[in-house]
Amino acid sequence: MTNPVFTYRSTKQSFSPDMSAPEANPPTSNCPPQSDEWKSFLHDVIEQFDCTTGTLHRFDPGDNHLKLLASQRIPEVLMPVVQSIPIGKGIAGAAAQRREPVEICNLQTDTSGVAKPGAKQTQVQGSLAVPVMDGDRLCGTLGIGKLTPYDFSDDEKKRLLEIGAEIAPRILPLV
Repeated sequence: MTNPVFTYRSTKQSFSPDMSAPEANPPTSNCPPQSDEWKSFLHDVIEQFDCTTGTLHRFDPGDNHLKLLASQRIPEVLMPVVQSIPIGKGIAGAAAQRREPVEICNLQTDTSGVAKPGAKQTQVQGSLAVPVMDGDRLCGTLGIGKLTPYDFSDDEKKRLLEIGAEIAPRILPLV
């Protein structure tokens, strides 16, 4: 029996079907470990968009929170906060609630109230979070950020949404 392989279109990178398996090594903090495959996926997405930070969350309908699957360059002090994000809170939570991209050109000077105050500790300025959707079903969120002010183009938003839609079957909500 062959092992099915998942390929996300943007980088032609192959992944095994169980992308949520924990690492063999224990985490360096009290936060749950992140799988190497999801971290690799996120790293590649961040590079495609010339960004420096990012997160990938899965929706948990049991508590209506987004649960962290992978992150890159998120300060350790924020890890307990980004591990579980209520729908509607912060940039990722807003993207999940609205079922549409949420962008902040400069997180450091933003006064919209969307971003949580602690988010400024990331030093990110331009940020974009999109819902990961399987049709009409929310599966999670995918977020990226730059260290400079930046307005993401409609094409970039569309591309990130498409990447999210491709991985949605792999991160279907826990039932």
